[in-house]
Amino acid sequence: MQKILSGAMRALFIIAFGLLAIAIAEALANAFGYTIMRGSYTAGRLLELASVFLIFVVALLLRQIRDQLKGSSGRAS
Repeated sequence: MQKILSGAMRALFIIAFGLLAIAIAEALANAFGYTIMRGSYTAGRLLELASVFLIFVVALLLRQIRDQLKGSSGRAS
């Protein structure tokens, strides 16, 4: 289960930063009068999608931290 969550976090993180890069490129292209996405998505919409993916990454990280704290709280130091 841990490996699946770790892989999901990495995949979502890569997707989010890929969308961020595309959004920046789209904004730059729009500044010069061109488009990359051909009007399908605006740069703002791509940033919104990237932020949604990053929210899921943060949620998975918090879940992982919570599980580790639960596992270590039962041990005596």
